[in-house]
Amino acid sequence: MAALAARDIHAPFAVQAATLPDVLAGENVLGRARTGSGKTLAFGLPMLARLATTGAARPRQPRGLILVPTRELAQQVNDVLAPLTRALGLWMTPVYGGTSISRQISALRRGVHLVVATPGRLTDLVERDACLLDEIDITVLDEADFMCDLGFLPAVKALLDMTPADSQRLLFSATLDREVEVLVRSYLPEPVLVAVDPEVSQVSTLVRHAMESVDRNAQLRLITALAGGAGRTLVFVRTQRDADRVAQALTEAGVPAEPLHGGMPQGARTRALAGFTDGFYRVLVATDVAARGIHVDGISLVLHLGPPEDAKTYQHRGGRTARAGADGADVLVTVPAERGKARSLLRAVGIPTQPVPTSPDDPLVVELAGPPAPPVDPATITARRQRGEGRREGGRRDGGRREGGFRDGGRRDGTGREGGHRRGGPGARTGADGPRADGHRPGSRPARSFTRPAPRIEPQPTPGG
Repeated sequence: MAALAARDIHAPFAVQAATLPDVLAGENVLGRARTGSGKTLAFGLPMLARLATTGAARPRQPRGLILVPTRELAQQVNDVLAPLTRALGLWMTPVYGGTSISRQISALRRGVHLVVATPGRLTDLVERDACLLDEIDITVLDEADFMCDLGFLPAVKALLDMTPADSQRLLFSATLDREVEVLVRSYLPEPVLVAVDPEVSQVSTLVRHAMESVDRNAQLRLITALAGGAGRTLVFVRTQRDADRVAQALTEAGVPAEPLHGGMPQGARTRALAGFTDGFYRVLVATDVAARGIHVDGISLVLHLGPPEDAKTYQHRGGRTARAGADGADVLVTVPAERGKARSLLRAVGIPTQPVPTSPDDPLVVELAGPPAPPVDPATITARRQRGEGRREGGRRDGGRREGGFRDGGRRDGTGREGGHRRGGPGARTGADGPRADGHRPGSRPARSFTRPAPRIEPQPTPGG
């Protein structure tokens, strides 16, 4: 209780109140709740309470497993649960690509109670005989629909097959689509359904707007005006090039901004999130992978540079603001060529509005941006970035001394993409020795032979052109 009180948590949110009794009773739980509803503590609190009764941590044999789709989400789940593991005397480690696998192996050999993992890196560790899953008591699949969207379904199924069939399993997902149903039917016998929101829901404290600019240059000027306030702003774009371009344009306009996308080394992504969290960067310009991995308090405005691929992505983007009852605004900024897609998108999510021609000096833009922040010299922003790039990567180390009841993965620059691979899309594996989609190379070291079957993802064809 003291650890929760220290974070100013005194009463449960709806999803937590609905979930805790069933998880503590040992039931399999199928949870559906909107983004930002408090799902991490909904499964984390009862999970840690159960692990606290399992005794000392064993080498290579964790008792709890949390599977998540992206590196950022793995680290942030770890950060949310770390104070609670300290309070309970439990050991925890996050494992994901783009960081030192040798340090993760060392942490597992010393013994941890709980692993927070992306499927690709955990598969690699299992293949190396560094992690055994036959003693898992409780497994959580977080953002299961996004894991399936990223092509992780085969790996997730193979990993679940390694856990005891009678162990407890919790699945949390914003939507329960067909691939998620496959997991439920195969691995969650007689689950208790916890659904505190409809599958397509609007956050009551989130105000959505749709604006239209005359061309791409005007669209960028409008984004700059909206992001020029003193609050935190998250801008979503569809490509890595757009993320770099928009962040650079904002920086040159005196708005501290940083991109976040899968083409960046892991260390650069970690620094971008840290700078956004501590307030130096007022704007983060992100591709959609960040829609499920970012948890930063106080984001007051979410901007979309053009319509996203689908309604589900639009919903999850907007979920980065107006979290846990706070107010927030969401603005879709389009150009005339995108008018039809924008109308279809808004209609699909039940929003009774259409893109309205808007200029940067429109009173609504001024209102949404809030009090203007003083411009920052672009040289100052660039100097901070260069200082970060010049520091030796490493961060907290698995192999270092223990601090407060949990181990944390070392942070080093990696070159791979976060998340999984889309079937036939960019980042799909092209052969046995190709880079895995979450940033490590399984072929870099031979797997040790052992009798337990190891999960493998079949190579998938690369897209033409």
